[in-house]
Amino acid sequence: MMKFLSKVVFWLTGWKFVSVWPKELKKAVLIAIPHTSNWDLLYARAAFYLMDVPVKFTIKKEVMVGPLGWFIKSLGGIGIDRRRTPGKKKQTYTELMVNLLKETDELVMMVTPEGTRSYAPKWKSGFYHIALGANVPVVIGYLDYKKKEAGIGPIIMPDGNMDAQIEEMKVFGRTVTAKYPEQGIR
Repeated sequence: MMKFLSKVVFWLTGWKFVSVWPKELKKAVLIAIPHTSNWDLLYARAAFYLMDVPVKFTIKKEVMVGPLGWFIKSLGGIGIDRRRTPGKKKQTYTELMVNLLKETDELVMMVTPEGTRSYAPKWKSGFYHIALGANVPVVIGYLDYKKKEAGIGPIIMPDGNMDAQIEEMKVFGRTVTAKYPEQGIR
Protein backbone atom coordinates (compact mmCIF):
# COMPACT_ATOMS: atom_id res chain seq x y z
CA MET A 1 0.00 0.00 0.00
CA MET A 2 2.77 2.47 0.98
CA LYS A 3 4.73 1.69 -2.17
CA PHE A 4 1.64 2.43 -4.28
CA LEU A 5 1.03 5.71 -2.43
CA SER A 6 4.69 6.61 -2.94
CA LYS A 7 4.33 6.05 -6.69
CA VAL A 8 1.30 8.33 -6.68
CA VAL A 9 3.15 11.04 -4.73
CA PHE A 10 6.12 10.93 -7.11
CA TRP A 11 3.85 10.90 -10.18
CA LEU A 12 1.72 13.83 -8.97
CA THR A 13 4.72 15.94 -7.99
CA GLY A 14 7.05 15.03 -10.87
CA TRP A 15 9.73 13.48 -8.64
CA LYS A 16 11.84 10.46 -9.58
CA PHE A 17 14.33 8.25 -7.83
CA VAL A 18 17.62 7.79 -9.62
CA SER A 19 19.45 5.17 -7.57
CA VAL A 20 19.12 1.58 -6.51
CA TRP A 21 19.83 0.43 -2.98
CA PRO A 22 22.59 -2.21 -2.93
CA LYS A 23 20.71 -5.47 -2.22
CA GLU A 24 23.64 -6.90 -0.22
CA LEU A 25 23.55 -3.94 2.20
CA LYS A 26 21.36 -5.08 5.10
CA LYS A 27 22.53 -2.74 7.87
CA ALA A 28 23.51 0.91 7.66
CA VAL A 29 23.09 4.40 9.03
CA LEU A 30 21.35 6.40 6.32
CA ILE A 31 21.84 10.15 6.51
CA ALA A 32 19.17 12.19 4.76
CA ILE A 33 20.66 15.40 3.36
CA PRO A 34 20.10 18.23 2.99
CA HIS A 35 17.31 18.66 5.53
CA THR A 36 15.67 22.08 5.22
CA SER A 37 11.93 21.35 5.08
CA ASN A 38 9.20 19.15 6.52
CA TRP A 39 8.59 18.01 2.93
CA ASP A 40 11.93 16.15 3.10
CA LEU A 41 10.37 13.33 5.14
CA LEU A 42 7.57 12.81 2.60
CA TYR A 43 9.88 12.61 -0.43
CA ALA A 44 12.65 10.67 1.33
CA ARG A 45 10.25 8.14 2.80
CA ALA A 46 8.46 7.72 -0.55
CA ALA A 47 11.78 7.23 -2.35
CA PHE A 48 12.89 4.53 0.05
CA TYR A 49 9.56 2.71 -0.28
CA LEU A 50 10.08 2.76 -4.06
CA MET A 51 13.65 1.47 -3.66
CA ASP A 52 12.43 -1.28 -1.27
CA VAL A 53 14.67 -0.02 1.53
CA PRO A 54 13.21 -0.89 4.95
CA VAL A 55 14.17 2.45 6.50
CA LYS A 56 13.53 3.04 10.18
CA PHE A 57 13.81 6.19 12.27
CA THR A 58 13.55 6.84 15.98
CA ILE A 59 11.02 8.87 17.87
CA LYS A 60 10.13 9.30 21.54
CA LYS A 61 8.25 6.26 22.85
CA GLU A 62 5.57 8.52 24.33
CA VAL A 63 4.44 9.54 20.81
CA MET A 64 3.93 5.92 19.75
CA VAL A 65 0.39 5.49 21.13
CA GLY A 66 -3.01 5.12 19.50
CA PRO A 67 -3.67 5.87 15.83
CA LEU A 68 -0.74 8.32 15.57
CA GLY A 69 1.61 5.67 16.96
CA TRP A 70 0.31 3.05 14.53
CA PHE A 71 0.77 5.47 11.62
CA ILE A 72 4.32 6.42 12.66
CA LYS A 73 5.20 2.74 13.09
CA SER A 74 3.87 2.00 9.59
CA LEU A 75 6.24 4.68 8.26
CA GLY A 76 9.19 3.02 10.01
CA GLY A 77 9.15 4.74 13.38
CA ILE A 78 10.74 2.97 16.34
CA GLY A 79 9.78 4.24 19.79
CA ILE A 80 12.82 4.87 21.99
CA ASP A 81 12.56 4.84 25.78
CA ARG A 82 15.50 6.73 27.23
CA ARG A 83 14.26 6.74 30.82
CA ARG A 84 16.62 5.43 33.44
CA THR A 85 15.91 1.90 34.67
CA PRO A 86 16.36 1.71 38.46
CA GLY A 87 19.82 0.39 39.29
CA LYS A 88 21.13 0.84 35.73
CA LYS A 89 23.00 3.63 33.97
CA LYS A 90 20.88 5.59 31.50
CA GLN A 91 21.98 4.74 27.95
CA THR A 92 22.81 7.54 25.56
CA TYR A 93 20.96 7.79 22.27
CA THR A 94 24.12 6.67 20.50
CA GLU A 95 24.44 3.58 22.72
CA LEU A 96 20.79 2.68 22.09
CA MET A 97 21.25 2.98 18.33
CA VAL A 98 24.50 0.98 18.30
CA ASN A 99 22.78 -1.79 20.28
CA LEU A 100 19.76 -1.79 17.95
CA LEU A 101 22.03 -2.23 14.94
CA LYS A 102 24.12 -4.93 16.61
CA GLU A 103 21.06 -6.90 17.75
CA THR A 104 19.37 -7.17 14.36
CA ASP A 105 20.20 -8.81 11.05
CA GLU A 106 18.61 -6.08 8.93
CA LEU A 107 18.26 -2.46 9.95
CA VAL A 108 18.68 0.81 8.07
CA MET A 109 18.38 3.78 10.41
CA MET A 110 17.63 7.17 8.86
CA VAL A 111 19.05 10.25 10.60
CA THR A 112 19.40 13.91 9.69
CA PRO A 113 22.94 14.99 10.61
CA GLU A 114 22.02 18.67 10.68
CA GLY A 115 19.59 17.94 13.53
CA THR A 116 17.39 20.83 12.38
CA ARG A 117 15.72 22.23 9.27
CA SER A 118 17.56 25.53 9.79
CA TYR A 119 21.11 26.15 8.63
CA ALA A 120 23.55 24.18 10.80
CA PRO A 121 27.22 25.11 10.34
CA LYS A 122 28.26 22.00 12.27
CA TRP A 123 26.62 18.60 11.91
CA LYS A 124 25.75 16.51 14.93
CA SER A 125 28.21 13.62 14.97
CA GLY A 126 26.04 10.97 16.62
CA PHE A 127 25.27 9.27 13.30
CA TYR A 128 29.00 8.79 12.71
CA HIS A 129 29.60 7.35 16.20
CA ILE A 130 26.61 5.02 15.73
CA ALA A 131 27.96 3.68 12.43
CA LEU A 132 31.49 3.35 13.82
CA GLY A 133 30.28 1.60 17.00
CA ALA A 134 28.02 -0.80 15.11
CA ASN A 135 30.60 -1.34 12.34
CA VAL A 136 28.16 -0.41 9.58
CA PRO A 137 28.51 2.04 6.68
CA VAL A 138 27.04 5.51 6.41
CA VAL A 139 24.90 5.81 3.29
CA ILE A 140 24.06 9.24 1.95
CA GLY A 141 20.45 9.62 0.90
CA TYR A 142 19.68 12.89 -0.85
CA LEU A 143 16.88 15.01 -2.24
CA ASP A 144 17.62 17.43 -5.07
CA TYR A 145 14.68 19.82 -5.32
CA LYS A 146 16.02 21.54 -8.46
CA LYS A 147 16.08 18.25 -10.39
CA LYS A 148 13.22 16.67 -8.39
CA GLU A 149 15.43 13.64 -7.78
CA ALA A 150 15.83 11.38 -4.78
CA GLY A 151 18.78 9.04 -4.61
CA ILE A 152 21.66 7.33 -2.91
CA GLY A 153 25.05 9.01 -2.87
CA PRO A 154 28.37 7.69 -1.60
CA ILE A 155 28.56 4.84 0.90
CA ILE A 156 31.27 5.53 3.45
CA MET A 157 32.66 3.08 5.99
CA PRO A 158 33.71 5.01 9.11
CA ASP A 159 37.42 4.67 9.79
CA GLY A 160 37.69 6.92 12.86
CA ASN A 161 38.81 9.98 10.88
CA MET A 162 35.46 11.64 11.61
CA ASP A 163 36.16 15.25 10.63
CA ALA A 164 37.61 14.32 7.24
CA GLN A 165 34.86 11.82 6.48
CA ILE A 166 32.08 14.21 7.49
CA GLU A 167 33.64 16.87 5.27
CA GLU A 168 33.64 14.32 2.42
CA MET A 169 29.90 13.80 3.01
CA LYS A 170 29.31 17.57 3.03
CA VAL A 171 31.20 17.95 -0.25
CA PHE A 172 28.70 15.58 -1.85
CA GLY A 173 25.80 17.34 -0.10
CA ARG A 174 26.80 20.64 -1.68
CA THR A 175 26.15 19.15 -5.14
CA VAL A 176 22.39 18.84 -4.53
CA THR A 177 19.83 21.62 -4.15
CA ALA A 178 17.82 21.77 -0.92
CA LYS A 179 14.22 22.97 -0.84
CA TYR A 180 15.53 26.08 0.92
CA PRO A 181 19.14 26.39 -0.36
CA GLU A 182 20.04 29.20 2.07
CA GLN A 183 19.47 26.73 4.92
CA GLY A 184 21.40 23.89 3.28
CA ILE A 185 24.97 22.64 3.48
CA ARG A 186 27.67 25.25 2.92
